[in-house]
Amino acid sequence: MGRVFWAVLFCAVATFAKAEGNLASDATRLPDMEINSDELSLSVNEFELETGKYYRWSIVHDGREEFQIVAPSLFRNSWINQVVINDLEVQPYGLYAIEFDDEGRIDIWFVPIRPGNYDFWIEGYKERGLAGTFIVR
Repeated sequence: MGRVFWAVLFCAVATFAKAEGNLASDATRLPDMEINSDELSLSVNEFELETGKYYRWSIVHDGREEFQIVAPSLFRNSWINQVVINDLEVQPYGLYAIEFDDEGRIDIWFVPIRPGNYDFWIEGYKERGLAGTFIVR
């Protein structure tokens, strides 16, 4: 009876876990999030996403101040395909934060895998409004 149970369970799970196509193609481009050092503001501070959908998050910084963007819960609950900095790609195993030491753009390509509300912030500036939320459904 044990073998029959596991065989039925395996077939049921295999039926529901089926996906077609390449999940990491044709990323949905999120609005660029621009960090303004003079006004201490973000151009976008809320993003609505769907689980299982491929996204590209572009963060643009004016470089006037060193900033670290922290999003540990989002990164822990997403599959990170790559991070692109100055046209150089990095395929990380995990991610906690990214940091700007100068002006530039960083693109993060990812698939959220678990629904929830995930906060992100700029280290040391969260209380001054440099924070936001990813709402993943």
